[in-house]
Amino acid sequence: MNLANTNIPVIAIDGPSASGKGTVAQLVAQKLGFHYLDSGALYRIVAYAAQQKGIDWNDANVIAECAKRLTIAFAGEQVLLTTPDFAQKDISNEIRTETIGKGASQVAVHAPLRAALVEMQHAFCKPPGLVADGRDMGTVIFPDAPLKVFLTASTEVRAERRYQQLRNKNQPANYESILADLQERDARDKNRAAAPLIMAKDAILLETDHLSISDAVNTVLQNFQQKMYK
Repeated sequence: MNLANTNIPVIAIDGPSASGKGTVAQLVAQKLGFHYLDSGALYRIVAYAAQQKGIDWNDANVIAECAKRLTIAFAGEQVLLTTPDFAQKDISNEIRTETIGKGASQVAVHAPLRAALVEMQHAFCKPPGLVADGRDMGTVIFPDAPLKVFLTASTEVRAERRYQQLRNKNQPANYESILADLQERDARDKNRAAAPLIMAKDAILLETDHLSISDAVNTVLQNFQQKMYK
């Protein structure tokens, strides 16, 4: 997508699972009054819809066709899904389980699905601006974004964060299992043939091992101001 023809500023935030990019991206969007795209949610939605249809997450072409028939809407923190099989319903909680998270990582490796979702992601780019987080926002979906951030943390820190999140929600949590799962997801994301997780050449590296959320948000905002008004 050529953003030069739209004059719509985009902040692309990429990074591995549980790095905190979603929280940071949402807060940056709120501060700026921009739209927000959680691209990872799209893959979770597809994984959920496929599961409901009994479609194998490894069946690339069928998964892609399934995605084309979905109507997705975001209303605040609600994720609304409509399919040919059921009317619109709120699936916000259903797509945030660890099982669907693993499914999202599995379906995301499929090139046909990634291609099917490109136009859907571009549609989120509307005035006054967009903050998009994911794995390939700055490298594939919005390569012309004026600000690209690669937000990351060590695997151990990310596993501890996920562990605490689950505990706070009174969900079963085992640190060693979470750590192993993140290592598996990282390997799958980095080594997939279609849009692997890599840092864009012109991205800013933001390591959050020892940063608070507010510090990370402020760093992104400061860099955005410098990019836009230099």
